Amino acid sequence: MYPDLSYFLHDLIGTDPDNWTSVFKTFGLFLGASIFSGAVILFKEFKRKEGEGYLTPKTVDVKSNKRKIWTDIIMNSLIGGFFAFKLPFIISNFEAFKEDAAGMVFSSKGNALIGVLGLIGLFALHYWQSKKVLSSPDTQSSKVVYPHQRVTDMAFIAALFGVAGARLFSILENLDAFWADPLGQLFSGSGLTIYGGLIVALAALLYYTRKAGIPWLHFLDAIALAYIFGYAVGRMGCHFSGDGDWGIAAAAQPGWWFFPDWLWAYEYPHNVADFYQRGPKLEGCEWKYCTYLDPKVYPTSVWETMANLSVFGILWAFRKRMKIAGVITGIYLIWNGMQRWWIETIRVNDKYDYMGLDWSQAQFIAIGWILVGIMLLTYLLFIRKAKTA
Repeated sequence: MYPDLSYFLHDLIGTDPDNWTSVFKTFGLFLGASIFSGAVILFKEFKRKEGEGYLTPKTVDVKSNKRKIWTDIIMNSLIGGFFAFKLPFIISNFEAFKEDAAGMVFSSKGNALIGVLGLIGLFALHYWQSKKVLSSPDTQSSKVVYPHQRVTDMAFIAALFGVAGARLFSILENLDAFWADPLGQLFSGSGLTIYGGLIVALAALLYYTRKAGIPWLHFLDAIALAYIFGYAVGRMGCHFSGDGDWGIAAAAQPGWWFFPDWLWAYEYPHNVADFYQRGPKLEGCEWKYCTYLDPKVYPTSVWETMANLSVFGILWAFRKRMKIAGVITGIYLIWNGMQRWWIETIRVNDKYDYMGLDWSQAQFIAIGWILVGIMLLTYLLFIRKAKTA
């Protein structure tokens, strides 16, 4: 396993683990890759739908006014001042930063003098760069914006609200830990709930696309494909980092199994979740991450990656034949709910006894996903079709 980049470089070129490259956490790198890959899929689908006439551009007003320029100057200066405040402290406490980067970034510790000087210097620089525009009168013009040109904004919104939603749902699952350390739990980089991120990010994106005049069913079809692929990439991060998103202890491997043994049961050596010494230690290991799982567990994150890539390939191949907007979304909701409900039965997760059902949070949400998918397909393929016949 590769909890961070230093362990990967150790296997690749033989450098010692836990060096400065350990700042780059494996899960974070894959999370960034999942957002980027999802954005690429969304861009391609928007371009295709534009070419087929399903999506059209929108004319927007572009205003140049002093209030907006002043807002940009102030915000850029504050952001730069914050980095100037934190950077010297991070450099002088780099070992602690490697241990808990998020906690240090969001703490109140830093170099106040350099922060203030950075803030003043950047404010002066931005003001000087904008002085000519500030002295000129306000202007207004218009431009045509295509949906595919909004993908960068959508990726930023999805990343921001996705992480916030994933953290929020994780906190709701672990309220005792939150009340014990509210700030630490709020800004922790661990413990992210996939469904929480999906729900909150989707709500934010639907609001954005409504304002942008993008038909919501066509948007949902495109974002469903993007999410399936991005989810598969993100689950690879769970596996390669060993973040605890694995299954229960694996049963004996059946005789008919012809895949590699590690696809049935895996011990996750050097996993990041076992940093707190919950498993046996690897013999001769003196690094930061030195434990493994005994007994071996089901590598459920790998199974989810394979399942998502397979379904993505099928939907991608047949998407042009699905002429009714929303059908891909309905299929995705049903399939995602079914596979997630099943995978949760063999995953290590908190369970909730509600109405006699000992299910995880994700399983309850998965049932809702299935029901919504069935209702959507029923409406699109039968009710709406009968009304227009």
